[in-house]
Amino acid sequence: MEFKNITFVKEGKIGIVTLNRPKALNALNSETLRELDTAFDALYADKEILAVIITGEGKAFVAGADISEMKDLNTIEGREFGILGNKVFRKLENMGKPVIAAVNGFALGGGCELSMACDIRIASVKAKFGQPESGLGITPGFGGTQRLPRLVGEGMAKELIFTGKIVDAKEALRIGLVNRVVEPEQLMDEVKNLANTIAAQAPIAVKLCKAAINKGMQCDIDTGIAYEAEVFGQCFSTDDQKEGMTAFIEKRDKCFKNS
Repeated sequence: MEFKNITFVKEGKIGIVTLNRPKALNALNSETLRELDTAFDALYADKEILAVIITGEGKAFVAGADISEMKDLNTIEGREFGILGNKVFRKLENMGKPVIAAVNGFALGGGCELSMACDIRIASVKAKFGQPESGLGITPGFGGTQRLPRLVGEGMAKELIFTGKIVDAKEALRIGLVNRVVEPEQLMDEVKNLANTIAAQAPIAVKLCKAAINKGMQCDIDTGIAYEAEVFGQCFSTDDQKEGMTAFIEKRDKCFKNS
């Protein structure tokens, strides 16, 4: 599959999407967002891919949305651009496969928002995070006002968004924005090892775990627990549940078939 602004490769059971506009610090323009939309559809449809990695080429993960494209938008065009970004990021967030952000550098504005739409964030020590939109006269437009408080808490999210403050990887780890921080040369190995560990689990169970967590974070605990009971029950209709438990009893390696 050929793209202009991103690359998409498969490594075994892992799909890797790389933002590839290094001269523009991988800024998100409409064309790039549409390419991501197509790539995410392909990732979801490929039954061999059981985990996804998102990263950036060069010194940025994504430095933000493309300001040169946004500068002269009118009200309707600005709204449509925000709708496009949110549609693509929600597709990623709701994908029935775990997604890991390998944050190699700047993750600002739309880049921070892209990382937050992923399930897990692993950062290089060189990574920088922030929502600097208020300094440009706009709000975050790709879900930042909604995902950031869910990840770091309302007070911290308001401080970061109101001030436009940029934080380093160490501070991002402290406030819970990333899962862990590694040296730059270790980043992709660390993320691939994690992706392969996840891909070795029962795929349907992982998919249902993700769905239950995502739904539970948006509703009251009783509704969430009721949904968990439903997906827990669904697991017992799968071959993978029989295989996983039988292998445990027989003390042998598991062989999941995603069925």
